[in-house]
Amino acid sequence: MRKWGLVVSLFFGAVILALLVPTSLLLASKPIPKAREFLDLYEDLATWICVGTVIAGQALLLWLKVDTTQKRLKPRTRLLLSAITTGLFLAILTLSIIFCAGLGIRGDKFMDILPDTFPATAVFICYAGSWLVWGIVFYRLYRNSDDPVSRAVTWLLRGSVLELLIAVPAHVVARRRDDCSAPVVTSYGIAAGLAIMLISFGPGVLLLYRKRMERYTRNPAGK
Repeated sequence: MRKWGLVVSLFFGAVILALLVPTSLLLASKPIPKAREFLDLYEDLATWICVGTVIAGQALLLWLKVDTTQKRLKPRTRLLLSAITTGLFLAILTLSIIFCAGLGIRGDKFMDILPDTFPATAVFICYAGSWLVWGIVFYRLYRNSDDPVSRAVTWLLRGSVLELLIAVPAHVVARRRDDCSAPVVTSYGIAAGLAIMLISFGPGVLLLYRKRMERYTRNPAGK
């Protein structure tokens, strides 16, 4: 199981780097980007921060699920880590939904709600606040759950589907309006939604694999 967890983590990282990162640039750019623009994207520190965050979160959920029977982690410890990870990804989805919906309705004018000074700080505060709220909500709802990772996977899958249902139409509208900044944000929303949807599949696949192996172990003759 540990080897399969490593395989799934590496595969997920390869998908993010090879497909979703260039896809986000293709969606954001109206003319087809040149090869140098793709290289510049991979050289950008912000790209690696975003990619590293989702890969680390996915690996954390995977190893929590894989190591359950081997390390026998305390349920409260697993719950805390699950709440932190789930809260982070739900914060990303929440802010993506808000920005994509706002940009889809108002276009670039929606960005005027951000303060003129330190807009990056304001966005960071919004992310941190949403992360804290979702983490607390998840922890309080599932503090007595025996399997918080499965609950987290369910939340992330549903949240990513909802986010994509908003981000994709918003991106189409923003592109048709020839907005300047809106397609960049909506393309990020699409990439984030797809990445988090893939995150939810990894632990779920390993869970099904583990259940199948346990069934064969209990009944080796296939009876």
